[in-house]
Amino acid sequence: MKAKNILIITSLILILVGVKVIFLKPKNQGKPNGAGAMGKGGPTKVTAFITSASTLYNQLFSSGTVRANEEVMLMPEVAGKLIQINFKEGSYVSKGALLAKISDSDLQAQFSKLNLQLKLAKEKEERLKSLLAIKGVSQEEFDAAANQVKIINADLELNKAQIAKTEIRAPFNGIIGLRQVSEGSFVNNSTIIASIQQTQILKIDFTVPEKYASIVVPGNMIKFTVDNFNQTFTAKVDAIEPKIDAQTRNIAIRAIFKNENINIYPGTFARIELSANKKQEAILIPTEAIIPELKGKKVFVNRSGKAIPVKVKTGIRNDARIEIIEGLKVGDTVITTGIMALKPEGEIVITSIKQ
Repeated sequence: MKAKNILIITSLILILVGVKVIFLKPKNQGKPNGAGAMGKGGPTKVTAFITSASTLYNQLFSSGTVRANEEVMLMPEVAGKLIQINFKEGSYVSKGALLAKISDSDLQAQFSKLNLQLKLAKEKEERLKSLLAIKGVSQEEFDAAANQVKIINADLELNKAQIAKTEIRAPFNGIIGLRQVSEGSFVNNSTIIASIQQTQILKIDFTVPEKYASIVVPGNMIKFTVDNFNQTFTAKVDAIEPKIDAQTRNIAIRAIFKNENINIYPGTFARIELSANKKQEAILIPTEAIIPELKGKKVFVNRSGKAIPVKVKTGIRNDARIEIIEGLKVGDTVITTGIMALKPEGEIVITSIKQ
């Protein structure tokens, strides 16, 4: 009985070995490496791009805000009763025009008093000056009278300055906004009378990422559009903030636009297109050829049928191409597809080349 069991087990083992040999035979057994499919260890099929010198147009897009060239909230310097409003809302006013007046009756009374005191002090000074010439008074008495004249003059200047603070005048030519108070109101130095804005010239404020900071310079032209006009306007970059914002990593830029005969309002949202300095003889390659590394970036270059890794330094990127600042030269053949399967100095077959 034992011999019979051993025979059965042996037969089953032989049958299983036969099934494995017949049905689980490797698919590629008996097929030679060659023209059909690439065998293990054969060259990798790739596509490539030949570098050339190109002109790089630096087109940047951003959003910004339209601002008045000059803008001030009109507020009094002193507290008091508002007795005059001399402007019409929304009208043009000239620099220095008297826009509003606060009651200064107490200051005017003091002004009259000081003028009378000054008159009497000057008369006394003249009398003592005549007496001093004939030794009728001492030099000390005359000096005291002369000093009194100077003191009263100083008090008058202070009084005039205080009266001037009761007058609210236009600091520049511009359009005055809606008034926030009425005549007879009591105002102080935190009360807003109205705003005044200079809109014949407008400022367009916007930002760009810090990596573009070096290519934007004063004099560059921008194009911008706003919602209430179906046309594109141009402005010139006037100033650049000398500091990059630590939170956003953006740099602020200001352009100037002449708003003559156009009613673009300050505060309007603007869509910006910046044409920065173009760069001649730039090397541009497809962005998919770049391989990020821990300490930089690299590409694979074809050298005698082998994939050679080359470290590169990149510059400006657009929608399809990226600038190579260091690492490549004109005429290099850069591998663009199949790069994830490549190994340094691995054999390659280029199926197509673009320029």
